[in-house]
Amino acid sequence: MPLIRVELFPGRSAELKAEIAREFTDVLERVAGIKPEATTVMFTEVAPHDWVVAGKPYGAPAKSE
Repeated sequence: MPLIRVELFPGRSAELKAEIAREFTDVLERVAGIKPEATTVMFTEVAPHDWVVAGKPYGAPAKSE
């Protein structure tokens, strides 16, 4: 039973998330032969200030030098 976790910034609509989930599910069915009812897709929304890249929060303003 595959579990696909998608972490992203807030702001995507429920309709868009449903489309993304369908696409992942379709790929697993087509490529790996996994029945759609066996696939779970979980979305987690992460605020930009909680998403850190290279030690800096993604939402932090760029420093002028």
